[in-house]
Amino acid sequence: MLTRRKCSVHSRELAVNEVSVTYGAGSAAVRALANVTLSFSPGSITLIAGPSGSGKTSLLSVLGCLLTPQRGQVFVAGQDVCTLSDQGKTAMRQRHIGFVFQAFRLFKSLSAFENVLIAREIAGSSEEGDKVVARQRLYDLGLGSKLSLKPSALSGGEKQRVAIARALVNSPAIILADEPTASLDSAAGQNVGEILRTLAEVENRVVVIVSHDPRLRKFAHRIVEMSDGEVIVSPPSS
Repeated sequence: MLTRRKCSVHSRELAVNEVSVTYGAGSAAVRALANVTLSFSPGSITLIAGPSGSGKTSLLSVLGCLLTPQRGQVFVAGQDVCTLSDQGKTAMRQRHIGFVFQAFRLFKSLSAFENVLIAREIAGSSEEGDKVVARQRLYDLGLGSKLSLKPSALSGGEKQRVAIARALVNSPAIILADEPTASLDSAAGQNVGEILRTLAEVENRVVVIVSHDPRLRKFAHRIVEMSDGEVIVSPPSS
């Protein structure tokens, strides 16, 4: 499985300060986040939990520089990303953040290796060493024999491990995972939880997970509970 290596990225700060998000306007306005303040530490997993509509996904989108709040500050690597242009936010995502999704979001026509390598290309890299990095990440995740297979030939757990390898190929300091085990069976879900825990503890990354899955609670160092756009339980960041 994962090689014991330290994350090479030095700027790992991730935080939101008094962040508020509202969708719509007037009588149709829906409050998604209300004055949310949280910080996240390297070396630990934060699980964000709560019922549907509690603001979990909106918070993850804000942390990932995909959604700009109407109010508040969002810090990634010490930079308030709310002050950046769209191009600047894209650069921050590519440099500092890796995403893992419930639906895997793999390209069906590409092999496992190509699905990982394309993340390097999207980030603007075209070095020969990119292939070595992509291949090593897949080997690290136990997929060395699956490099040439397309997603249709992989199990759900294998697809998610390819997605994790893709999230890691640019060496981000921050991993954001949206329901990463929701479509997996018990064994595959356990495996993904263990991988995410290793990414935090061994590679000293910030890992934030949004999930309804109770199986992930045992892997979290901290559980943040949300309701109606507000944080109702927030243990200190470890």
